[in-house]
Amino acid sequence: MLSDINACILMPTYNNERTVIGVLERILEVVGNEATVIVVDDGCTDTTPQLLADFKDRIVLLENGQNQGKGFSLRKGLRKAIELGFDHAVTIDSDGQHFPEDIPLLVEKAREFPNSVIMGSRNMEQEGVPGKSSFGNKFSNFWFKLETWISLPDTQTGYRIYPLKPMRRMRFFTKKFEFEIEVIVRLAWKRVRFFPVPVRVKYDMEERVSHFRPARDFFRISVLNSVLVIGALLYYYPRKMFSMDTLRLIKQETIKPKESNMRKAVSLGFGAFMGIVPIWGFQLLVGIPLAILFRLNKVLFIAAANISIPPMIPIIIYASLLLGQQFVDGEIDHSAIFSFTLEDIGNNLYQYMIGAILLAISAFIAVFSLSFILLKLFRKEPENLPTEGNN
Repeated sequence: MLSDINACILMPTYNNERTVIGVLERILEVVGNEATVIVVDDGCTDTTPQLLADFKDRIVLLENGQNQGKGFSLRKGLRKAIELGFDHAVTIDSDGQHFPEDIPLLVEKAREFPNSVIMGSRNMEQEGVPGKSSFGNKFSNFWFKLETWISLPDTQTGYRIYPLKPMRRMRFFTKKFEFEIEVIVRLAWKRVRFFPVPVRVKYDMEERVSHFRPARDFFRISVLNSVLVIGALLYYYPRKMFSMDTLRLIKQETIKPKESNMRKAVSLGFGAFMGIVPIWGFQLLVGIPLAILFRLNKVLFIAAANISIPPMIPIIIYASLLLGQQFVDGEIDHSAIFSFTLEDIGNNLYQYMIGAILLAISAFIAVFSLSFILLKLFRKEPENLPTEGNN
């Protein structure tokens, strides 16, 4: 089974003496004795080391010496998996919440989509799931979408299949629970695909030992998410929107001879206008024919119209509602800036429409003015411009 995708099993453990052996025995029963199972002892101080000693001939046992954190253990295990020549690693927790019998479900999806991240998606709304776990998962899902614009139902699951090839040269910075966020965000930035697979989950409070400390670990995760959001805005989204070929094309169109600075500035301003004007889904459908009709620079128009890329949409909606509020009596939930829905727009449609049109006009004026000034400063106006002609 695991040989189909050249995978091993990776299980970190810390003081889970009540569950670790049961989970390990079930894993071996599912994958067989020929499969490679890497267990990382994260400095256990209970009887776990003695219990694992009985399996030394059947597992690859790594030891940290002292407790370093789940992220550190996963990183150590992933490096070992790469060293052993595997293409994928299946990670599973040792606290008994995951069902090893679901491993074939993850492997089947990985066989269908190799070199992708397969996420074992738990039903966090089922009875028995701790409230803090359900909240933490929603919190994590929100930030992951903001940082990657990928929607996943369970970003906190430890039940995953990692593709190892894109991780060979990656250097990670986190060592605790937040590593499981860092790794998937950075893999998403490498354009690795994600596929969720529904799996079972069991929270047995009599057996399970959780080492997650809400205050301390949420703080670490929040700091990480703040850094990742900045990284997404400065690196991922610009890179996603503008490849090197696209940037080269935009540069060529910007310095393109026999086209006035005025026309270039109007093209950019009109693109910003159409990117904000409240006809979502039809901006380019309407804007491109108009750009052709008025003989604008189509490349610069489309580049500027990308002002409405996914992470900017909530900000545009918020700014539109805020601007419209100056002319229409309405209320805005200022704390919900990144979770506005179509229902929110529908409830304040008139306010939003007025604000969006005013914002689009303001964007046209600002982008046109700034680009015209910069072009005047850094680009010489071409001589003998044709009075008509296509771009």
